Amino acid sequence: MLSQKTFFTVITVIFSVIAVLHAARLVNGWSIVIAGWAVPYWFSFVGVVVAACLAHSAYKLGKKVKK
Repeated sequence: MLSQKTFFTVITVIFSVIAVLHAARLVNGWSIVIAGWAVPYWFSFVGVVVAACLAHSAYKLGKKVKK
């Protein structure tokens, strides 16, 4: 079973990777097509902000957890 500290660390890494990938899509101009639907770039703007906020929140919560 995961401790809370480990859980928040894993969540921080996952959301950080998601934010970086969204940012990379914006910088590199990658297109995403899901079932014939072209995902607009503004989704990645929102994705960067939301994922970065979640990663930051998980990091702060992980710092509060006692070992």
